[in-house]
Amino acid sequence: MRGMPTSQPIPSSERASLADVKPPIALGPLDGRYRAAVSPLVDHLSEAALNRERLHVEVEWLVALTDGTPDGPAVPGAPRLSDAEKTYLRGVVADFAGAGIAEMAEIERETVHDVKAVEYFLKRRLAAAPGMLGDDTVLPGVGELVHFACTSEDINNLSYALMVRGAVTEVWLPAARALVEQIADMAREHAAVPMLSRTHGQPATPTTLGKELAVLAHRLRRQVRRIEGAEYLGKLNGATGTYGAHLAAVPTTDWPALSRSFVEGLGLTWNPLTTQIESHDWQAELYADVARFNRILHNLATDVWTYISLGFFTQIPVAGATGSSTMPHKVNPIRFENAEANLEISCSLLDTLSATLVTSRLQRDLTDSTTQRNIGPAFGHSLLAIDNVRRGLTALAVNTTLLDADLDENWEVLGEAIQSAMRAASVAGVAGMENPYERLKELTRGQRLTGDQMREFVAGLGLPDDVAERLAGMSPRSYVGLAEKLVADHL
Repeated sequence: MRGMPTSQPIPSSERASLADVKPPIALGPLDGRYRAAVSPLVDHLSEAALNRERLHVEVEWLVALTDGTPDGPAVPGAPRLSDAEKTYLRGVVADFAGAGIAEMAEIERETVHDVKAVEYFLKRRLAAAPGMLGDDTVLPGVGELVHFACTSEDINNLSYALMVRGAVTEVWLPAARALVEQIADMAREHAAVPMLSRTHGQPATPTTLGKELAVLAHRLRRQVRRIEGAEYLGKLNGATGTYGAHLAAVPTTDWPALSRSFVEGLGLTWNPLTTQIESHDWQAELYADVARFNRILHNLATDVWTYISLGFFTQIPVAGATGSSTMPHKVNPIRFENAEANLEISCSLLDTLSATLVTSRLQRDLTDSTTQRNIGPAFGHSLLAIDNVRRGLTALAVNTTLLDADLDENWEVLGEAIQSAMRAASVAGVAGMENPYERLKELTRGQRLTGDQMREFVAGLGLPDDVAERLAGMSPRSYVGLAEKLVADHL
């Protein structure tokens, strides 16, 4: 309208720069909004954790070279390290934290090479050793054994294997196991609670709430077992996997044997045949299994969301919490919706990791370097989803009144039981049992029946007395087969 004031948005150039705020504001939600739920992964899958593992591998390779074999060091002339010197070196790894992270970042700005920065960082610590161990320490003289005969990928592949193994075994698996046991506990608690099934969204043969939860717990547990059995492979064999530099420097050492002993000493499986890189196939296998766990958990989240929508589950309100900004009556299933979204993001990342990491041009390209830096977010979104599902399940209560009412309104589902009994009677030679399916279809399809109508129909079939009595005493609530026993036997 003429004369109305117009809005004048503030130009971006006149706004305060959020990029300059201290402490820095996280760009992604895992390091911002959801930090508390995923922070344990920082010790394993962050950039700092990568550098710490690189430092760990370099230290242990230095120790392995000086230990060598009973016949002498792997590199002739190298000194044997004392226990105190080994403790000092391993302390460099154990103490790697804020100041060390900042120092290594400063070195990398000069080297413009992340693994070279680790090498120089460790050499600084070797030079500083006399201040801790005395002037007679040999450590300042072994600097050229740091990164000896190694390509960067010798260090990186072992570091990533150690990082991923730590993240899976110490963080992700404990959370996944706790979730599975929580679902299993719920399944056992509600094993005998009858519930009308929905196949294709339509009323179907009754089951129990516990049995349906048991199916999901069983599926998830199977994936957990696969992940528990994962192999973490590693290699240390030089720039093209031939031990070329090793042999050129010291042809008398059995380098494959030392490599195998070193890799297995780190608790990894030795890969004897590689290009410059370890082939990453084990990573693709692991990430596929984790993604499958995610997808099964996604199935649970959508099923529980649907049960909440149907009213089978009610949500216990949290004091002070708001369900809707405008509708005060609502308690939204946000934990399961949040889990769905995070599981989808996690699977997308895991699928990309699996597809990308198994391919490397010729003997080496660097696509895996950037790709592997997203392992943390892939596991982070999965861990966040697990946390949300666990919290969501804790806030559920079963509405048995509605479950019973739903069953009582759908007596037609007994049509399956009756026609199956008629088939069995026909096979046993009982007359008048012709076309059982068709007769029940005519009675029940698209119709709602009462208990009295079903009992009247059964009474007129001419079934043997014991069969007729058994069917007449059946109701949708009792028509749950072995559901309760299946939970007890297999969970």
